[in-house]
Amino acid sequence: MSTQSMLVIIVLFGAINISLFYLNYLFFIPQFLNKKRYGAYIFIVIVTMVIYGVGKYGIGLLFKQDVLTHMAGPNETKRVVIGFWSYFTSTLFNSGIFICLSVLLKFSVDWFLNERIQRDLENQRLTAELAFLKSQINPHFLFNSLNSIYSLAYQHSENTPGAILKLSEIMRYMLYECNDNKVDLSKELQYLQNYIDLQKIRFGNNAYIDFKVDGEITDQQIVPLLLIAFIENAFKHGIANDSLSPITLFVNVNQQHLQFYIRNKKHRNNRDPLGGIGLNNVKRRLDLLYPGKYNLDIRDETDTYTCELSLVL
Repeated sequence: MSTQSMLVIIVLFGAINISLFYLNYLFFIPQFLNKKRYGAYIFIVIVTMVIYGVGKYGIGLLFKQDVLTHMAGPNETKRVVIGFWSYFTSTLFNSGIFICLSVLLKFSVDWFLNERIQRDLENQRLTAELAFLKSQINPHFLFNSLNSIYSLAYQHSENTPGAILKLSEIMRYMLYECNDNKVDLSKELQYLQNYIDLQKIRFGNNAYIDFKVDGEITDQQIVPLLLIAFIENAFKHGIANDSLSPITLFVNVNQQHLQFYIRNKKHRNNRDPLGGIGLNNVKRRLDLLYPGKYNLDIRDETDTYTCELSLVL
């Protein structure tokens, strides 16, 4: 066999096998197998393999000396012609390999594509859920703050303008600083301080809260509006005007970790009959945004309520 003939045969039969591969990959699988028309798929594949087998034999006849004969006998001196059925069976086996490879490739591509689609859908669902949870925070906070300012206005308190100014500072942070997924921890802690100051105005500076921050705050970031629910809960359901039992709030920070602790004496007559959305909201946001990176310990005792959050920043 000449080198030129060998090259022609390799190219020709390679093109035939590749065409079978893509015929199955691009047409048979989408039209039959993906639509669960299994019987029709098996039938069309078998018919195609038979047609390809006959076609290959016909091409083999054109290169009979190179394709349909092989050397045999002592010292391989005798040339033997390969029969139709023997050659046809080998071509069916060869075609079956390319059919299986195309099926394997198609299923692999579809599997990875479906996995990516599922991840995208899950990310979209989580994004939508987080947006919904965050949308609940602003009205919830605004509702509580307006109630506080209403109480001041009703009492004709001179602290009303200061409370409105403090609320405007808080709302500016919520509207313009909290649009990103994370904010500087220093801004979030200042936001907590502003809220506490607003509550002190509401109580006529008779609110007692021991707020301490320990550690070096540099460039750490945190999900915005994550800690406010704990403080809201303390003021709403706790006793804030007892100097002997102040609300205790402690934040310890290092470069990668935040420890948040708040404790308040419970006000048994200050219950929200509808239940608050704040703590449930923050628990869900922690699950979504810090999976496996937080520990929340809530202790609801007879006279005190304690929340302790350990968070990997």
